[in-house]
Amino acid sequence: MESIKIMIEEHSNIRRMLRIIRILCYNLMTNPKYDITDFHIVIDFVRNYADKHHHGKEENILFETMIKEIERLAKSGAITGMYIEHDMGRLYMSNLEKALECFKNKDDEARLDIIANAISYSDLLNRHIEKENTALYKFAENMLSDNSKSFVEDKCKKAEELATDAGIQEKYINLLEILEKKYL
Repeated sequence: MESIKIMIEEHSNIRRMLRIIRILCYNLMTNPKYDITDFHIVIDFVRNYADKHHHGKEENILFETMIKEIERLAKSGAITGMYIEHDMGRLYMSNLEKALECFKNKDDEARLDIIANAISYSDLLNRHIEKENTALYKFAENMLSDNSKSFVEDKCKKAEELATDAGIQEKYINLLEILEKKYL
C-alpha cells in the first residue's frame, strides 16, 4: 500500500527529529546558558507534521478503517493502544511547552521538566513507531479487504495532496534539515 509506504517514510522523518530532541536535552543539561529556542521548533514539528499530518491520517483514515473491518484487532485493544500513545505524546508536548514557559520566566528548575517531557516523548514515539511499522501496518496490508485498502489509499492520497498544496511536507522537512545541520 502506497499510503503505508508514505507513513513509514514519515516515521523516518519523525525519528530524525527524535534524535535532535535528545541532543537538545543534552545541551540543556550541560550548558547553563543554553538557548531553548529550538525546542519551540520541535513542538511545531511534532504538532503539525507528526501529529496533525501523520497521526491525522492514521487516526482518521487507517485506524478507523481497521476498527470497522478487523474485529479481532479492534477487540484486542491494539488500535486503542495506538490512540492512547498518540494522546500521551500530546500530553508530553503540552507539558514541554509549559516547562519552556517556566524556564523562560527564570525558573531554572524547569530544565528538569523540559528534559523529562522531551525525552519521554522521544522514548514513547520510538517504541510506538516500531509497533506500527512492524505489526499494525502489516496487519492492515494483510487483513484489510481490497475495498478497504482502496478507500484508505484514496483518502490518504487526498490528505497528502492537501498537505502538499499547503506546503506542510516541504516546510517541516526543511526545518528538520536545518536542525540536523546545526546539531548533527
